[in-house]
Amino acid sequence: MTIYSHKDLIVWQKGIMLSKQIYLLTEKFPREELYGITSQMRRAAVSIPSNIAEGRSRGTRKDFVQFLRIAIGSASELETQIEIAKQLPKTKEYSYKEVDILLSEVSRMTMAMIKKLSVKASP
Repeated sequence: MTIYSHKDLIVWQKGIMLSKQIYLLTEKFPREELYGITSQMRRAAVSIPSNIAEGRSRGTRKDFVQFLRIAIGSASELETQIEIAKQLPKTKEYSYKEVDILLSEVSRMTMAMIKKLSVKASP
């Protein structure tokens, strides 16, 4: 399959799904968390497919790998924020299973892309 745009990348598509799931999950969070963990989680989630898209659009393998690394950083932030939400009294009862699965998939796929692109870039 030929990749014409970031939209053709399954990892980007799953990143979009993850972002939507984070928005749906955080809509249930208490109003007082709107500018706290809700905002942080949403920004981190949106950053993942955004960085994949930007990196793919840059045109060089080196730039793409750098933006994939930024996406991994955002995935790690989101993982941490989800863990915090799981432990907070007002948000611990929600179901995190779907976002956990998607985040794990996106993280693994992104790391695999970094590894593959980095190997090809080596002399």
